[in-house]
Amino acid sequence: MLELFFSYIYQPLIDNMKNRKILILILFLSMGYASVAQGATPPPPMPPPPPGLPIDGWLVPLFILAFGYGAYKAFKLSQKTA
Repeated sequence: MLELFFSYIYQPLIDNMKNRKILILILFLSMGYASVAQGATPPPPMPPPPPGLPIDGWLVPLFILAFGYGAYKAFKLSQKTA
């Protein structure tokens, strides 16, 4: 059945050069429809999540500890000079 279709439809078109160019043009332009029919590409994978180490959780105790250490060093330095 398919051979009959090609022999009756495409063979007269291929017989001369002008019809061959038209056939090639039709086939070339119809390739765009085939590429659209393929669908969209999948999205890229998500980036990895950031590490779970929040710095603001222990910020207040760290500030108090640093302030206490600075006060201790200032007290020790004032004891040396007196």
